[in-house]
Amino acid sequence: MNIVFVIAVVAGTALLSWPAGKYMAAMMHPAAGAKSRVSQLDRIAGKLAEQDWKQYCFSLLLFNAFMFTVTFLLLSLQQYLPLNPDGKGAIEPSLVFNTTASFVTNTNLQHYSGEVSMSYLSQLCPLMWLQFVSAATGIAALCALARCLAGNVRCGNFYRDVLRATFLVLLPAAIIVALLLVAGGAPMTLQGAATASSPEGVVQTIARGPVAAFVAIKQLGTNGGGFFGPNSTHPFENPSFLTNIVECMSIMVLSMACVWMFGRITGRLRHAAVIFGAMALLLTLKIGFAVYFESAPAAALHDLPLVASSNMEGKELRFGSTAGPLWAAFTTATSNGSVNSMHNSLNPLAGLVPLAGMWLNETFGGLGVGMINMFLYLIVGVFIAGLMVGRTPEYLTRKVETREMKLAILALLVHPLFILGGTALFASTPWGMGTIKNPGARGFTEILYEFSSAAANNGSGYEGLGDNSAPWNIATGLVMLLARFIPIIIPLAIAGSLAAKKPTPVTTGTLRVDTPLFGMVLLGSVILIGALLFLPVAVLGPVAEHLAALPR
Repeated sequence: MNIVFVIAVVAGTALLSWPAGKYMAAMMHPAAGAKSRVSQLDRIAGKLAEQDWKQYCFSLLLFNAFMFTVTFLLLSLQQYLPLNPDGKGAIEPSLVFNTTASFVTNTNLQHYSGEVSMSYLSQLCPLMWLQFVSAATGIAALCALARCLAGNVRCGNFYRDVLRATFLVLLPAAIIVALLLVAGGAPMTLQGAATASSPEGVVQTIARGPVAAFVAIKQLGTNGGGFFGPNSTHPFENPSFLTNIVECMSIMVLSMACVWMFGRITGRLRHAAVIFGAMALLLTLKIGFAVYFESAPAAALHDLPLVASSNMEGKELRFGSTAGPLWAAFTTATSNGSVNSMHNSLNPLAGLVPLAGMWLNETFGGLGVGMINMFLYLIVGVFIAGLMVGRTPEYLTRKVETREMKLAILALLVHPLFILGGTALFASTPWGMGTIKNPGARGFTEILYEFSSAAANNGSGYEGLGDNSAPWNIATGLVMLLARFIPIIIPLAIAGSLAAKKPTPVTTGTLRVDTPLFGMVLLGSVILIGALLFLPVAVLGPVAEHLAALPR
């Protein structure tokens, strides 16, 4: 039964991604002269000039700087602003910086509990607004990359693309999912916290709010920020088994659709199918490992009568033992980061799966940026294959030369630099060692997970870590900002460089990128590079903890 559930969710999401990708391509890159909602929105926005990749990147950075400034001010002043029926007070400045950086970068790493710290205005205006426009930024960047790879030096207009992604893609999808969540029991109100009395006469204060709207875009936009501290383990965010399926599929569907959108914009659907297949195989392997390793009991239950049961520590009984590891694989294969079980309660090797998802950061990945990250592996893959056959590497009829390879390697190395550098610093200083509650390998994994989550713009946490401190808030905030924009700008620079080159004629010796053979090359490149970069820390953390917990 567990296998049927997993297959149904994964296959259903993959099937939905095909029409979703077709719709996204029509909205983001309509055919010339097509009359639709796109042209109506473009008329409202006014005439916006086409931009090359440098102008596009400048607009992207300028827009995000504006978002950062507005959000920082609103969060800093929330105690003076309306829509605060529960009287939420001031937020500590380093936490304001961290939260602003987190939501601007589509990370939604939360060093706070939403129902405790944030007013309704803070939840709705800066934070939920950012969940739309930060996701739209990723979609826009992917569209610009695809247009360059299709041979266009002018890759669109950033502001027009963000408008299209927000109002024509994300908003309609969020309305549909929000209605499903309301029907499933999620609250949707602007009234303050409710009070209730237990049969014993104890008065309880029950936090609530506009939860359904917030949760819908948090999942669809691969944001992941929870309205409540427990995130999607909270019964108001995720009331039932059916809402759990809706949210789980929402995490992945638009990221999968981005691959098909990329194929349609570049005019190479068969190439997109190869990429989709490689990503899907990696995702399937991660789900299989997560479910398998979590089927073993927790180490604390070894040699007890319950030893034959699966690990239910930190799991929701409403969802069962399989929904937790499936969600963990989904949420870290993308940059979503929401949880329906506590990742800190996963068995050590099951906990390695979400870490691997964030280390690779391209198994469908964040909305738009996952496919951008995979583009870097595509460049490396064609370069390796070109060397093997003794030809100048080519990608989509453009030669991949020294400049493109240098940029690709730089972008690939930035990711482990932030993860490993941050982990080394905090694992060797009181900034990190003074905040862990579990000694040994588990404490090391908690620090490693936090920096992996920040660098992958994921936002999930291993918890058990006192991370709401000034060093953690500032360090992870800086990592989130740098790890968001460097891996967007460098691939756009590569694509712009390729677009400026003359296409080379296709011959019998040209490496085709739409065959199963190239899919294997691509898959091998991802696994080999990931293993070389992160296998040592995997051994120091989850693997060491697993070996230490084995019965002797």
